Amino acid sequence: MAETKTVTPQTREDHEIVVDRARDFWTRNNRLIMILGLGIILLAGGYLLYKKMFKEPNEVKAAEASFRAEEYFRMDSLQKALNGDGVNPGFAKIADKYSGTKAGELAHYYAGAISLQLGDAAKAAKFLSDFSTDAPQVQARAYKLLGDAYAEQGKNNDALSSYKKAAHHFEQDDANSADYLFTAAYFAQRVLNNSKEATDLYRELKTKYPRTQRGIEADKYLAQLGVYNTEDK
Repeated sequence: MAETKTVTPQTREDHEIVVDRARDFWTRNNRLIMILGLGIILLAGGYLLYKKMFKEPNEVKAAEASFRAEEYFRMDSLQKALNGDGVNPGFAKIADKYSGTKAGELAHYYAGAISLQLGDAAKAAKFLSDFSTDAPQVQARAYKLLGDAYAEQGKNNDALSSYKKAAHHFEQDDANSADYLFTAAYFAQRVLNNSKEATDLYRELKTKYPRTQRGIEADKYLAQLGVYNTEDK
């Protein structure tokens, strides 16, 4: 049987107090509440307008502009892929004009990779440092290429940092992560002459990726550094 709640004069009084307080709060703050509510509505409406009027059309335009540049890239016509053909824009212009779109962001990657192949390491570093993606394998590859661009300019500490970022960004990709980690270790050993850093990185390589080709090779490079027992500190 359901329990019957008894309404007493005290509960009525408490209820009336709550209602009075609510009315008092609204009376004192209704203007502020309405302004805040209107602000939220305007912000939401502004975002939807921006999305429909600017963001989505720009995404389409950027994707269309990239089509020809990607064709030139596949054809190994790197200059046209980077700078355009006089009619169609190249990745450099797409990256600048459509920055913030998915195709525009990817254009930074292409422009950086192409600039590196064409021998312009400074331009490559600029494009690649501005690149960002949610695709972890692509981002890891971009960090590796950025390391190469820094190395070409003699910015060795920046290069090592980028190689390590590449190695650690998506460790589920054993083959590529092992290769990037080896690059970092080899760079520390042969370019920076930093035996401790190189030893630590080769050890990490051997521990994390023992079944990869690079992991198997780690012992040989550790031996070059005088480390024959990888348990030694």
